[in-house]
Amino acid sequence: MDVELLARGDGHAHGPVVLPPAEERTEKVLRGPAKTTGPVMDKIRIRGGRPLNGTIAIGGAKNAALPLMAASLLTDQKLTLTNVPELADIETLLRLLEQHGVEMSRENRRLDLTGSEIISTTAPYELVRKMRASVLVLGPILARAHQAKVSLPGGCAIGARPVDLHLKALTQMGADITVEQGYIEAQAKNGLRGAHIVFPQVSVGATENILLAATLAEGETILENAAREPEISDLAHCLIAMGAQIEGVGSDRLTITGVKALHGTTHAIMPDRIEAGTYAIATAITGGTVELEGARLDHIDALAHKMREAGVTIDERNGGVFVNRANRDLIGVDAMTEPFPGFPTDLQAQFMALMTRAKGASMLTETIFENRFMHVPELQRMGANINLHGSSAMVRGVGKLTGAPVMASDLRASASLVIAALAAEGETEIARVYHLDRGYECLEQKLTGVGAEVERVGD
Repeated sequence: MDVELLARGDGHAHGPVVLPPAEERTEKVLRGPAKTTGPVMDKIRIRGGRPLNGTIAIGGAKNAALPLMAASLLTDQKLTLTNVPELADIETLLRLLEQHGVEMSRENRRLDLTGSEIISTTAPYELVRKMRASVLVLGPILARAHQAKVSLPGGCAIGARPVDLHLKALTQMGADITVEQGYIEAQAKNGLRGAHIVFPQVSVGATENILLAATLAEGETILENAAREPEISDLAHCLIAMGAQIEGVGSDRLTITGVKALHGTTHAIMPDRIEAGTYAIATAITGGTVELEGARLDHIDALAHKMREAGVTIDERNGGVFVNRANRDLIGVDAMTEPFPGFPTDLQAQFMALMTRAKGASMLTETIFENRFMHVPELQRMGANINLHGSSAMVRGVGKLTGAPVMASDLRASASLVIAALAAEGETEIARVYHLDRGYECLEQKLTGVGAEVERVGD
């Protein structure tokens, strides 16, 4: 059956797996996962015009942590992750893993996950709808339990991110997949088998899902045109430490030889390159000097190149990244988003905010996601001069931005509004900051620690 049609809702789905009563499960769970930092209707109020100066500690990468957490479904032994960020998305996936049967305990930034038994192979809509990355449980559950039922994912509104590539690849590996009423149902009664999979386009999520699944598949799986993001290398290194056989880490061709079982390990999550890039841009727009403690310059090399073109000093120092734009003008530069090692789509909105204050014009082109210019009208409310032309935005620098009430539409758009507000005259109030809580840990504290005037307020 054509999986491309399935992803649009054709096919058949069975009923959900029934969970044991909650009281029978919660005794095994030592709680302590991250909590959101406030009510979903909180706002952030920023008074701009203050240069950022000092040190910001960069936390563990959200986009690395989520697939690493999903790897706990591949083994009945304990997987310990360190440098775990305290974010709403982490909490969401913890709740999903818990209902699959993963026992967990958390202390500080250490997270112990033990999937002794998968007690449910269903990932329900009410959990998956909160975050698109929840679909990453599909591959591991199918590989280990030989069946899985996963709701089509939700998440922030930056355009369609179809799971067609995930489903086509799993079909090649012997899975029987149908989709109906918003659920993917997959079965592989005799287990998954290795296959030669050529992704028609680069997809981080599909690469991660199939990499996870292939570790327990019978035989050899080759992934061509695989995504090369550092988060995928981080996942591969953890899986290898768990006993997986993976070659080609860091390249666009991964070869996985399936094993009978994986074992536990301890793995430190890589630093968050998007958080580092966001604070680098915030430093630049305010004309400040900040050291990003723990950040890796090689992870944000494409951004660093563009920032240097724009007149910003950015280099390695003291095991982190040093950013400085004191007493220098910003220069407009063009940028186009591309898969790693190109300019990251997750920094496009933030870089656009920076370019609103640059001399001259810049053209920013988005090639990864549609609808990823939802921050533009809000930046315009603050005085930005931006004109959209299809998948490109022409940004002409202005002499000043002015504080205004604005509304976040998604995670990275929220960050762009924070960056603009830091440089704007007067006060900016950003609504829907629950988007920020999904991906930025202790944002207000980190910014106030380097001189910004930021506070969280109730609606």
